[in-house]
Amino acid sequence: MTYSGLFQLGASTVIFVLAASAAKGWTITPTHWRLALVLALYTAGNLIMLRLIREFGMGVALSLSAVIQLVAVNLVAFLWFGEKVNALQGLGILAAIAAIGLITVGPYLTAR
Repeated sequence: MTYSGLFQLGASTVIFVLAASAAKGWTITPTHWRLALVLALYTAGNLIMLRLIREFGMGVALSLSAVIQLVAVNLVAFLWFGEKVNALQGLGILAAIAAIGLITVGPYLTAR
């Protein structure tokens, strides 16, 4: 992974976390400007993802982005917005993180 790719992955993660947070804000207080902000942030994040897909391939770029975003968005949801999940939902989130992690690193751990 290049430094440029790592930077782009970080930037897209920050943008997608901001977009998710703005979307949560819109659900609490729906306004036109909040909706426009959500759409602009998701558009910017997806434009960066297109560059990452070109650089790393679709599977690797989307898998890496998915696991990082899953962790980051859940941290924001729990720590900032005070959301709660029950034990089964928590296990599901952990299973999703493990699954995406295995999908991401699997090709590097097995012979091709």
